[in-house]
Amino acid sequence: MLPVTPMRPVPPEIKRPPYADSGKLPSVDRRPQVHTPEGLVKMRAACKLAAEVLNYAGTLVRPGVTTEEIDRAVHDMTVARGAYPSPLNYGKFPKSVCTSVNEVMCHGIPDGRPLQEGDIINIDVTVYLNGYHGDTSRTFYVGKPSANAQRLVEATEEALQAAIKLCGPGVPVSAIGAACADVAAKHKLTVVRDFIGHGVGTVFHAAPEVLHHRNTQPDKMQVNQTFTIEPIFVEGSNKVKMWKDDWTATTIDGGLAAQCEHTILITPNGHEILTVA
Repeated sequence: MLPVTPMRPVPPEIKRPPYADSGKLPSVDRRPQVHTPEGLVKMRAACKLAAEVLNYAGTLVRPGVTTEEIDRAVHDMTVARGAYPSPLNYGKFPKSVCTSVNEVMCHGIPDGRPLQEGDIINIDVTVYLNGYHGDTSRTFYVGKPSANAQRLVEATEEALQAAIKLCGPGVPVSAIGAACADVAAKHKLTVVRDFIGHGVGTVFHAAPEVLHHRNTQPDKMQVNQTFTIEPIFVEGSNKVKMWKDDWTATTIDGGLAAQCEHTILITPNGHEILTVA
């Protein structure tokens, strides 16, 4: 592990989530995030900003750039738009974005490692704007990807889209896991079971648990509810190896991992992807 620089400051006038000063890891809110019309206006704004920040971060991905530089850019853009970078000091996470390279499944901490030709990197952006979190991620290629890396990333994106298409009022949340599992099986890849999607809104993590493998989770989707879908696919074993920083999760066999994520709103007639710009 490379050294990690100190947390970046956030201007005092920016609204902070409850954990921002203490660094305490909040418990998962067991209530689904179902919004009023006024709340949906704020939720849409937070998700749109998250998508814009992610798009900008993606333009920085190239050989020689460090994940520390990506973190700085994400932080600066987020606070310039009047938002708080949600990962910062969440359970003492030291940075403003998660950057997960190659075998890192998720929650990679930005540092001074330069990206190299052929790497893949997931950038996971969450912003807290006017009391609402918007959450999204994507895996980017560093230069030209290998055939295996491209197959993995494209399959993960295919799974996300397949799961989103099923979303609507009254649909079992478990349908998401079945859709992701079908895509993984088609491409002979493996779904990571240890990390899940979640309700998101006025809190960072809430019900329901959105599993990306086959399951019998009983919850059903509700109108005006928001949650994330964020499958992680790997080439080989889905067993997790945790680094000593207590955040970075990698494949145990060194195989590549890819993830993508959107925040979804359930509408009366189906669904809407909120994290688009």
